Amino acid sequence: MDNIIVAIDGPAGSGKSTIAKLIAKKFNFTYIDTGAMYRMITLYLLENNIDFDDLKEIEKALKNINLDMQGDKFYLNNTDVSTKIREKRINENVSKVASIKIVRDNLVNLQRKISNNKNVILDGRDIGTVVFPNAKVKIFLVATAEERARRRYNEFLEKKTEITYDEVLKSLKERDYIDSTRKESPLKKADDAIELDTTNLTIEDVINFIAKEIEKNIN
Repeated sequence: MDNIIVAIDGPAGSGKSTIAKLIAKKFNFTYIDTGAMYRMITLYLLENNIDFDDLKEIEKALKNINLDMQGDKFYLNNTDVSTKIREKRINENVSKVASIKIVRDNLVNLQRKISNNKNVILDGRDIGTVVFPNAKVKIFLVATAEERARRRYNEFLEKKTEITYDEVLKSLKERDYIDSTRKESPLKKADDAIELDTTNLTIEDVINFIAKEIEKNIN
């Protein structure tokens, strides 16, 4: 049997990472959190005061960046940055960094390399359209902006981050705009992806739906 690649795409807060992790566990697939990769690059650029428009400096920086993922832990140059990459400043800048062509090219190559000869599930904005257009299973998760903001806001509350719901909603709408209008690999549903609106669904509902699609390709 060929290796199975499951691509889950969708806007911020649609539940991609939560679902992808649980599906990976259920089927014993390798989970690749592509969003965390872009967050780690964003963190490095911010901490080293590298201008997002300075492509020469970014190209240089990419050569000095080593990313590693072990379960729920994310390492940037051997330092655990799992908490840092979820900070508000990263949320506000990650879409800008993800729209930089050399960053995308670098990470797409890395994502393909990590996925080689494995059963994998990846979530992001362009997995089914750019990274793995031939993925066996493609799911495009959506939810209303208000519901996605509510989920993100609750995540911030759990981490005791001081932020209002309105700020989260505004930031999320800005990210949606940047992600869907950027020149490089914009957020869009692949023609052969199945769209699933998670607004009123439980996590279990979504997992069961995707699991059935995967099982069709395993059996």
